[in-house]
Amino acid sequence: MPIYEYECKACGHRLEKLQKLSAEPLTDCPACTTSALIRLVSAAGFRLAGDGWYETDFKSGNKKNLADDGGASSGATPD
Repeated sequence: MPIYEYECKACGHRLEKLQKLSAEPLTDCPACTTSALIRLVSAAGFRLAGDGWYETDFKSGNKKNLADDGGASSGATPD
């Protein structure tokens, strides 16, 4: 289930809510009780890790450097 982020346009209160994909968006603000909540667009907060995933799988262009390579390009081999 994804975590959705909401903001109230009336009072500025922000919250996160774990909801099913099929669930209706929240509308009522828990802080000021007005129906002024909007769902925000935010970046996914996860990282692919573990066996079978590579550091370069979902990167493009010159961002394919590995985290531990010390600045060398992704095709370089250690001496």
